[in-house]
Amino acid sequence: MNFKKYIVLACSSLLLLTACEKDETGDTAFVSSSVAPDNLALGFDITQDNTGKVTITPTGNGASAYDVFFGDATTTPAKVQPGGNAQHNYAEGVYTVKVVAKGIGGQTTELTKVLTVTFRAPEELEVTSAIDPGNNYKVNVSAKALYETNFRVTFGDVPNEIPRSFLEGETVSHVYPAVGTYTMKVVAVSGGAATTQLTRTITIVDPLLIPVTFESSTINYSFSNFAGGVSTVINNPQVNGINTSAKVARMVKNAGEVYGGSVLPTSSAIDFSVNKVFRMKVFSPRVGAKVLLKVENSGNGAINFEKEVSTTVANAWEDLIFDYSAINTTNAYHNLVLIFDLGIMGDGSANFTFLYDDIRLQSSLPLALPMTFESSITSYAWSDFAGGNVTIINNPQSSGINTSAKVGRMVKNAGEVYGGSVITLANPIPFVVGTNTFKMKVYSPRVGAKVLLKVENLTNGGINFEKEVTTTVANAWQELTFDYSAINTANSYQKVVLIFDLGVMGDGSPNFTFLFDDIKLN
Repeated sequence: MNFKKYIVLACSSLLLLTACEKDETGDTAFVSSSVAPDNLALGFDITQDNTGKVTITPTGNGASAYDVFFGDATTTPAKVQPGGNAQHNYAEGVYTVKVVAKGIGGQTTELTKVLTVTFRAPEELEVTSAIDPGNNYKVNVSAKALYETNFRVTFGDVPNEIPRSFLEGETVSHVYPAVGTYTMKVVAVSGGAATTQLTRTITIVDPLLIPVTFESSTINYSFSNFAGGVSTVINNPQVNGINTSAKVARMVKNAGEVYGGSVLPTSSAIDFSVNKVFRMKVFSPRVGAKVLLKVENSGNGAINFEKEVSTTVANAWEDLIFDYSAINTTNAYHNLVLIFDLGIMGDGSANFTFLYDDIRLQSSLPLALPMTFESSITSYAWSDFAGGNVTIINNPQSSGINTSAKVGRMVKNAGEVYGGSVITLANPIPFVVGTNTFKMKVYSPRVGAKVLLKVENLTNGGINFEKEVTTTVANAWQELTFDYSAINTANSYQKVVLIFDLGVMGDGSPNFTFLFDDIKLN
């Protein structure tokens, strides 16, 4: 009985082993019968943003995987599963793309296809160019566009110029060597062969700024003449005195209107933030000719400021002064306007022909006679000596003949009996033979105080002239007169010296404190 059981068990085990072997050999049979992939295809999707990005999609029958070879310098293929794709960035060019499809049994099939990558030309190119506000020879350039990778610019001032590259958002600058007209070219690069370009004409000129000397051969002195006035730049026909420059402007006032003149536009707004005194050299055919210097806003002539002065010499250069201290500096003024003899009709003759030159600004009025001490832009620089001390103060005795706001005060301290103070004028005093009289207002603490008024040469104190008078009232203003009719007018005098009570030692007390004002030459 037991023997039969063992026989049955052994037979069952043998049957089981036999069945397993049949299953395994059956699976490999279908593998060995598989075929290589076929019907291969490659799809290319190229973006149009000039990045060179291409999506490559392989398809086919019987493929379990794909190897995509890009055909450029990349040697490692991309592994792609059925239904998937590979993405790759190309430079512009022509490439042979290869796909190797792998079957389940290890069979492979290859396909190659030519891929052409071209970049579109940049679009909507915009170039911005502007002359640098700090350098009229310098241009600043920027650009923007669609589908560009960068920009290249040539400025047109040298042969065989090497372009300079820059990116969107950057500004490149160039300084031109001379005035002139140049052709600047900006090229937008796509990353490939396609480009877009723009050219711009760049005009470099010397700016017309203050001071105006009329000496430059590259500045355009573009006068706009009106109502009979005509200004031109000419060779200086009067090279003498204070003006020996080569070029000057000439104004001829012809018949037209009584306000005939000329406008000279400057390249930028005139800066009055610090300097508010105009000076201009003028050669007039007669004494008393009126000279109006006006500034205007370039867009609105109603925004303006003007001053008028008169010539004091004939047929000689003189330096006229125009006090602009009251100008509204919040406004912008660009145009210089000149009118000679406003209110009088010109006739184009020599009597209405004027020369002018060296229009300039400075911070203070030159110190000259008369001295009133009222100007806020004049430096009254007294130099004290031997105990004398002069200061400019608010008038503490605004009464009688002197109600002005400012006066000079001399305090004579202990030091020397000749203690006083001296001031230097900007130019020599214009004495005239036989007709010279100084006048000065004085407030003295006592009657009989001696007042010496002396003038000296700028560099040689030995060349001088002086007069001494005596006060006749106490604690009140009076006007003293100093007779200078005997002065040697052949000499030059540019310093004014004041000494109170010469020969008496001061003590700094109210008894040695004097006020003075309105020093003038009649």
